[in-house]
Amino acid sequence: MSLGILVLIAVFMLSSLFGSNVSAQDGAASFYDFKMNSLSGEEIDFSKYKGKNVLVVNTASKCGYTYQYADLEKLHDQLGDKVEILGFPANNFLWQEPGTNEEIAAFCEKNYGVEFQMFEKISVKGKDKHPLYRWLEAKSGKSPSWNFNKYVINKNGEVVGFFPAKISPLDDDILSLLREE
Repeated sequence: MSLGILVLIAVFMLSSLFGSNVSAQDGAASFYDFKMNSLSGEEIDFSKYKGKNVLVVNTASKCGYTYQYADLEKLHDQLGDKVEILGFPANNFLWQEPGTNEEIAAFCEKNYGVEFQMFEKISVKGKDKHPLYRWLEAKSGKSPSWNFNKYVINKNGEVVGFFPAKISPLDDDILSLLREE
């Protein structure tokens, strides 16, 4: 029996035991299986990112690394036709993202002119960790330890890199992964 089928069976069994606390997305076999809401509430189907390299970043408005929004926007301006940047606000680290989705959107636009795709606030660690971040951790062996951790997903939907908060989105190691054909 394949691992994917075993995972789906386990998800079904857990959801039967614990009700709706287990999301159907927990059984996502691929990055492209996810669907999530943007900050404005629009559902985004990740299948639209097929064929592009993707940088996934957990963000926060009141963090010492918040200035990285400017670097993320610069990266979006330079490589936006080939690379998708996906920002996920999270309030998991010292409550540095206390705002509502509307407040986060206003902050990002006013202070950094953010045009890359931002999603609704989620949890990136703990028992309420979003299924996307469970998937990212399962594929990379890495979990965010602070705000502005970065995962690089290649054009085939595979996690090919993880970078901690202190590494700039414009770091040569990140750029080389994002530019790979």
